[in-house]
Amino acid sequence: MIEAGIIGGAGYTAGELIRILLRHPEVSLNFVYSTSQPGRPVAQVHQDLLGETELEFSGELNKEADVVFLCLGHGNSKKFLAENQFSDKTKIIDLSTDFRMASGDHSFVYGLPEFNREKVKEAGFIANPGCFATAISLAILPLAKENLLKDDLHINAVTGATGAGTSLSETTHFTWRDNNFSSYKSFEHQHLNEIGESVKKLQPDHDSEINFIPNRGNFSRGIHATAYTGFSGSLDDAKLIYKEAYKDAAFTFVTDEDLHLKQVVNTNKCLLKLQKFGNKLLITSIIDNLLKGASGQAVQNMNLMFGLNEKTGLDLKANYF
Repeated sequence: MIEAGIIGGAGYTAGELIRILLRHPEVSLNFVYSTSQPGRPVAQVHQDLLGETELEFSGELNKEADVVFLCLGHGNSKKFLAENQFSDKTKIIDLSTDFRMASGDHSFVYGLPEFNREKVKEAGFIANPGCFATAISLAILPLAKENLLKDDLHINAVTGATGAGTSLSETTHFTWRDNNFSSYKSFEHQHLNEIGESVKKLQPDHDSEINFIPNRGNFSRGIHATAYTGFSGSLDDAKLIYKEAYKDAAFTFVTDEDLHLKQVVNTNKCLLKLQKFGNKLLITSIIDNLLKGASGQAVQNMNLMFGLNEKTGLDLKANYF
């Protein structure tokens, strides 16, 4: 069994990880570390786990664990690893932004399995992609792979309230979020950096604009993204490119059906739909921001790192009704 630990256990992504790992047939969840909740039953914080686990939050680390997931606030993972040394065999999967951009830090590999599978398999350290970055990258990288991102990209995406984490702010209160809709960080969202870096790795000469408008939706979870750019080929040409790109993907599927979030919420899937309007190709991409956009993808990466089928423990079902 793979002995796993979670650092920072009280947030949304940690809750999803705990749920998945408790049911994972090849994993023993060894500890859930929290500086704010030590000794408190995990099920008191993640209340859907009542009756399913007797685990308590720990104030101690098992530094010999096989894999450790970092579910810390952005900027805290680097500090934590600088202050805490794990064994040479321990694999690290970080869910923050700290190691996503290319650097020498711990030789972190960017964990987007559809385009980095072989590197993930050999990695000791994984930087799990951001939620918007996952949905958008899966929408546009097949074009970059074929050197076809020649025109400006225009992206509009909406995320649920869980994308902001558990900390309360003015825009996460129910009275503000309910029956409301707003954009934020237009053209300067932090995930643009990792999206741009992924594009450049596949299409080094890319120099057109990536224009991104993120939006807050009045629902709990999910991301619905639309991206369009110039494309001189036919719709059938585009479908061939995307189906080839994802022919071996475990969770990413190209469909002709209309898309809506209930198809992917509570799953590790990304669904993509292509449409052609004049000389423009429109790509719609939907994911669950907490699963394919965070914890589900982290477990998918863990499976690859330990030589397991990447679907193991991720047979999650959509909450359709």
